[in-house]
Amino acid sequence: MNVSFQIARRYLFGKKSTNAINIITGISALGIAIGTAALILIMSVFNGFELLTTSNLDNYNPDYKISLNEGKFFKLDTEILVQLESLPGVVSVSKVIEEVAHFEYNSKQQIGIMKGVDTHFNEVTDLNNALREGSVTLKGDNDQYFAVIGNGIYNTLNISLVSKIESLRISVPNRKKRGPLDRDFKTRGLLVSGVFSIKNEKDYRYIIIDYDLASGLLDLRGQVSALEVKIDSSYSTSDVEKSMASIFPEETYNIANRLEQEASILKIMNIEKWSSYLIFSFTLILIIFNVIGCLWMIVLEKRKDLSVLQSYGATKNMIRKIFLMEGAMISSVGFLIGLGFSALFYLLQKNVGILTVPDGFSITNYPMEMHVFDVLIVMITVLILGVLASIPAALRAAQVSAYVRME
Repeated sequence: MNVSFQIARRYLFGKKSTNAINIITGISALGIAIGTAALILIMSVFNGFELLTTSNLDNYNPDYKISLNEGKFFKLDTEILVQLESLPGVVSVSKVIEEVAHFEYNSKQQIGIMKGVDTHFNEVTDLNNALREGSVTLKGDNDQYFAVIGNGIYNTLNISLVSKIESLRISVPNRKKRGPLDRDFKTRGLLVSGVFSIKNEKDYRYIIIDYDLASGLLDLRGQVSALEVKIDSSYSTSDVEKSMASIFPEETYNIANRLEQEASILKIMNIEKWSSYLIFSFTLILIIFNVIGCLWMIVLEKRKDLSVLQSYGATKNMIRKIFLMEGAMISSVGFLIGLGFSALFYLLQKNVGILTVPDGFSITNYPMEMHVFDVLIVMITVLILGVLASIPAALRAAQVSAYVRME
């Protein structure tokens, strides 16, 4: 076994003549353990929220969404729609029209997005699985229209599904206004048939209504914001996507899969995750200063031993390696303790729920997912910082002169 490693291990775990060095060494390892656990747990929480977001996409986001690269609405040719529906692997296609709208219920108001969908929407998405109350009913008998709303809007406006007196009023700008006597907004009152929750910001933004009603309010009959497509899972997604691109060229249209539809949200979550990693890494750097002090004291205590080692033939490089390994060992011990603590906390959070989410959210406990990649990143970070912290002590140890016995 490497001599430098053996000596470094002896210096770390062996008894020191000064008890303060043992205490400082323990404090250094404990500080690194706390920093390690904090890093792993913070990254695990972000992983949990990302998994929560992506797992709920199946209930709302279609397999593919076709929209314009520039602009909001486009005229849909019936022939093109037939071509799309007849592509191998395409199961169903739903026409969608979206626009920002003003919602009002019993004097409470909110701005959100009105989404008009046709009868194929339930085939394209699994919104029924995301329902908290009621049903996905958009059009009843005698041309009576209903709305299905997000759970956030439902709570904000304090809407009652039972009441048949109060209705949800939807207002959009009047696109056909020609003079000062024309109304600025077109308004329609609807009863609410159901409430959905997909546990992200869409709960606070979206209201789903019938496509014909939405296109009439917007005076955009025959136009759509997007086409939402469901494909057969037995078909190759890349082949189906290429077939759709032959009808909707990428120069004009954007064909986004389920995850690409939420690219901005996932990107923000990823930025927040790695920003938190950097912040806690800087905190870990401050903790690492304890390692510098600890190693420096060990050098002062072991000066005689280092002189003897050199007199027996140890080189300056070997002396430096001893303290570089010493710093890596202290960091490794701290990392292993921190990993054990974070793993224990993770298991308790998953099975018991130590950290709870405040009332008003759709989840009760903070979601957590520990990834091996994140653990490896933290381990590399801790070891690199530990080795860097040991450089001053290693350089100082190499300057200790050789011990020569005088007869």
